[in-house]
Amino acid sequence: MTIPNILLNDGHQLPMLGLGTYQIRGAQGVDQILSAIHDGYRSLDSATNYDNEGIVGKAIRQSGIPRSQFFVTSKLPGKYHRYDDALNAITESLARMGLDYFDLFLIHWPLPKRDHYVEAWKAMITAQKLGLIHTIGVSNFLPEHLDRLTKETGVTPAVNQIEVHPYWINEAGLQADQERGIATEAWSPLGRGSASLKEPVIQKLAKKYDKNAGQIILRWHTQRGIVPIPKSSSLIHQRQNLDIFDFKLTPDEIQAINNLNKPDGRVAGQDPNEYEEFD
Repeated sequence: MTIPNILLNDGHQLPMLGLGTYQIRGAQGVDQILSAIHDGYRSLDSATNYDNEGIVGKAIRQSGIPRSQFFVTSKLPGKYHRYDDALNAITESLARMGLDYFDLFLIHWPLPKRDHYVEAWKAMITAQKLGLIHTIGVSNFLPEHLDRLTKETGVTPAVNQIEVHPYWINEAGLQADQERGIATEAWSPLGRGSASLKEPVIQKLAKKYDKNAGQIILRWHTQRGIVPIPKSSSLIHQRQNLDIFDFKLTPDEIQAINNLNKPDGRVAGQDPNEYEEFD
């Protein structure tokens, strides 16, 4: 299955769908990622805090597919936001993966109470100049965090990976990214648990388009201009999640899913201004 790309503000191409690898680990994880690769996934999303960079790299090497065909993402944890720590952490992440460069590297959380994210961003700019990273971006950044990066460094992130799903549609975050020329990725794009999959409006659309509920939600993301990063260790679900580009929801149907939004819809109440990332 062919996944379309979008053009980033730095000239690189980002696949419109990626494989989230959170909680995919160990020997079984290698097999799960290999299966996803053979089904057509090329965008693989990892993080230092997922403790799985090694197996993601191993699956890439075992796949027999050239490195140049992959789009590999990892993320910088909060304990490495200091400049020298960040540069060393990027090098260590590459060593764990067995790669020479990342296609995309993100600051995992801004942690404004600690207030070192600009320093981390400067380190990532350096790493990009050194060829260790092609595209630099952020995750869970609010507009004020994004603007500060641009103001203090002159470099705007290419990607912001944020929480988006039917119970937290995050229209404000999406609009803020779009206004700044930043591509939006969605983590937990289906929400956590199965509640959103059971919503009557989504079930009705699944029946209409002969798709499952997850496919409807993923298509809703892409039609809003968002790149979803669904996580699944199920080989069946991995395959199904790819099969979303052969139908199109109407504007009214997109709005009907938007209407599922809840004021307290975040999966774990993780406000980026307050959240203290696990180390």
